[in-house]
Amino acid sequence: MSDRSIPELCPRFHRASELIGRRWTGAIIYVLLKSRCRFAMLREAIPDITDRMLSERLQELEQEGIVARTVVPEMPVRVEYELTKKGRALASAIDSIADWAEKWIADVDTPVAQARAVRGRPGAAQPSRPRRRRPA
Repeated sequence: MSDRSIPELCPRFHRASELIGRRWTGAIIYVLLKSRCRFAMLREAIPDITDRMLSERLQELEQEGIVARTVVPEMPVRVEYELTKKGRALASAIDSIADWAEKWIADVDTPVAQARAVRGRPGAAQPSRPRRRRPA
């Protein structure tokens, strides 16, 4: 028998990390911490997110009480999204992740980081290589 006890996972932490850790959710919260946004503005701010995925994530966050959806009765009708009090309470956690990323995640704008990112995605286009010129 071992004297070690099995670490216990807090169910609340697990649920929170599964919710916030879903793909695109952190990016949506990050953008909404900066400003209230319309759907198109969110889509533009988050590279590679599809309309369907953005819509699904916004619905999930609204159901969890993290995002509020407001219909502005103008012509044409406008829909805006903003964080609720519960959503804004995530600011310190998002700021901590942003600080950690600044320190530990390679800059994605460098050619090496771009090449690594492309190689890591199945089906992604390979970075273009300069063509060699044949001697005349």
